[in-house]
Amino acid sequence: MNFSIENEPVEALKAVFRRHASGVSVITMTDEQGKPVGFTATSMTSLGSNPPLASFNVASGSSTWAPLCAAKYVAIHSLGIENTELAKKMAAAHELRFLDDDWDSGPRDLPIFREATGVLIAKIREIHSVEANAVVIVEIEEGLIGAERKPLVYHQRAYKTAVEVD
Repeated sequence: MNFSIENEPVEALKAVFRRHASGVSVITMTDEQGKPVGFTATSMTSLGSNPPLASFNVASGSSTWAPLCAAKYVAIHSLGIENTELAKKMAAAHELRFLDDDWDSGPRDLPIFREATGVLIAKIREIHSVEANAVVIVEIEEGLIGAERKPLVYHQRAYKTAVEVD
């Protein structure tokens, strides 16, 4: 075996997940005043198609935690490599995320970024708190299908696109 051993669990988790490429999504909703709220997530995944369920994770200390707990619906944006700046913006300071004219109000009055490769409109079914984080389970109600592009992935703490393997 060509492995080095990392005995510190936190460092082991970080090191292994830096080697794990993740798809990049933007999750949006509105707060109780109807203002747009959102964040970049690399934890979105499908739970199955019957019923159509997905999940994502969020830190309970994030600026979107309170609006997420009060929300009934979210929009899950799938991103292509052309959306790298959007992913960075939605991971930056929360007060700057919706200043640009790159989104519209969509189904359920959810903020929808026009250039996403696809958007799932989902009803929040469950939020499971775990330590300082939570797993959010959503049921997909409809989809907005955009242009297909090379996927945006997060790997080694950087945004990249997937490489095709023959």
